[in-house]
Amino acid sequence: MGNSKEHIEFLNKLSNILCSKISPITTISSVCKLFKTTLNIERMNFVIWDDNNMMLKDFVQDCKLYDDCQFKEINFSYSNLAEKDGTKFYFNETEFDCEIHQNQLIDIKELTQEQNTILYPLIANGEVFGLMNITIKESSFDKTFFDLINISSKLISGAIINYLLNEQMEISLNFYKAMKDIAKIIESQYELSYIIPLIGEMIDRFMSSHLIYIFIYKNERYKLVWPNACKDKNVYALLEKLNVKKEYVMSENSKIGVFPIINEEHILGAIVAYSNIEKLLQKDIDYLVQLTRQSGMTIQRANAYAEVLKYATMDALTGLNNRRQFETRLKQEVSNSKRNNTPMCCMMLDVDYFKKVNDTYGHAAGDCVLKAVSEIIKTEIREYDIACRYGGEEFFIILPQTNIKEASLVAQRLRKVIEEAKINVDEAGLENVKYLKVTISVGVCEYENTMSANDIAQKADKALYEAKETGRNRVIVA
Repeated sequence: MGNSKEHIEFLNKLSNILCSKISPITTISSVCKLFKTTLNIERMNFVIWDDNNMMLKDFVQDCKLYDDCQFKEINFSYSNLAEKDGTKFYFNETEFDCEIHQNQLIDIKELTQEQNTILYPLIANGEVFGLMNITIKESSFDKTFFDLINISSKLISGAIINYLLNEQMEISLNFYKAMKDIAKIIESQYELSYIIPLIGEMIDRFMSSHLIYIFIYKNERYKLVWPNACKDKNVYALLEKLNVKKEYVMSENSKIGVFPIINEEHILGAIVAYSNIEKLLQKDIDYLVQLTRQSGMTIQRANAYAEVLKYATMDALTGLNNRRQFETRLKQEVSNSKRNNTPMCCMMLDVDYFKKVNDTYGHAAGDCVLKAVSEIIKTEIREYDIACRYGGEEFFIILPQTNIKEASLVAQRLRKVIEEAKINVDEAGLENVKYLKVTISVGVCEYENTMSANDIAQKADKALYEAKETGRNRVIVA
C-alpha cells in the first residue's frame, strides 16, 4: 500500500479536496479519483440517511433514493452499523471493528474475492448518518489500508455534514428572504396583476422541486391567475375541499398541496405546489403555510392600499402621475391650449417586448426597467411637461406650448437615450445579469382646436400602435 510519505500525501490531498469551495458533485468526483489512483479502489459512492423519507439516498444524486427492495444489503448494513455507533464496518457482508487489529486481517484474507465490497460508516456527533460504499479488486489488504479508510471516513463525514448544514442554512435564509420580499412588495406595487406574479416567482424560486400556481377566489369559483395554465383535474378537485379552517389540503400521494390565502374569515385564493415526481415533505409544507400567510397579508394590504390610491395622484412604482391624474391634467391642458390658442402635443410610448422581459427575467426585473425608463423621462422633459404612467408599460407625456416638430425631436431624443441606456437590475437578484437594454416605440400627435381630451389620447394611441406594427423602436407622428 505504499510508504508513510505516500500515505501522508494521500491524506493531505484528500483534505485539500474536502476543504475546497467546489460543488458536492465535483468534490465527490475528485475524492473518488484520488481513491482510485492511490488505493486502487474500483468504485465508490456515499449514501446518507434521509429523515424526511426515512430511507437512504445518494449524497450526490439527491433524487436517487435507496429503498429496501433495491438495496436490501445496504439498508440492512446501515441499520446494524448505526446500532453499533460506528464502531464496526462490513467487508463482504462480514462485520469487523473499525479500529482493525492485526489478527482480523487473517479473517479478511479468507473472505477476499475477485471483487470486494466495503461498507464503512459516516459519523457525526457520535451517530452514523451514512455509509461509504467501496468496491475494490485486491488480493491482499493490510492494516495501513484500513487505517487510511478509517481516517478518510472521518474527514469525509465532516465535509458532508458541513455541506448539509450549509444547505439547510441557505434554505432557511432563502425562506426568510422570500418572506421579507413578499412583505416588501406593497412598498412598490398595489395592483394584483403585478403583485401575484411577483409572489409566484418568489415562491417558485424557493420551491424548486414543485411548480407553483396561484388562484384567486371570485364569484364562488377559483380562477388561475399565475402562471397561464393548469390542466390537472386533481388540482381543481383539491381546491374545492378548501375552507378557512384548513391550513392546507394534500393529495393522497402527497405530491400536490393546496394552501388557502385567507383574509380574516374569507378565502381570497390559494397557492398550489404541484409535482408528479416529488412528494411534499413536512418541512416544505411548513414553509408553504407561512409563505401563504404572508402572501395573504400582502394581498390584503394591497387591496386596502388600492382603495386609498383611487384618490391619489402618483403612481407608486415610478413616481410619475397616475392614470387618474393624467386624465385630469390632460383636460386642463386642452382647455388652456384652446383658450390661449397655443400649441400642445402629446406622446404615448410603450416599452418594446416588455412581456418578454417579465417572462425571461421576472417581474422584479420588469419593475427595474419601468423605474429606469421613468427616470429617463423625468430627465429628458421640461419641468412644466406632464408625464404619467398610463398603464402597465405604457407612458403618456403632455407637452404644453410645443409644436409637432419640437415634439418629434423630444420623442426621438427620448427614444435614443433609452435605447443606449444600461438598466441596472441588481434589485431583481438575478444571477449573472446586472444590466438589461430595452427600446421604446412612440406615437406623437398635435392638438387641434376641435379635439377633446379623449380625441387626442386616441390619436396618440393610434400613432403608437403604428410604431409597434412597423417594427418598434421608432417614432410615428400622427
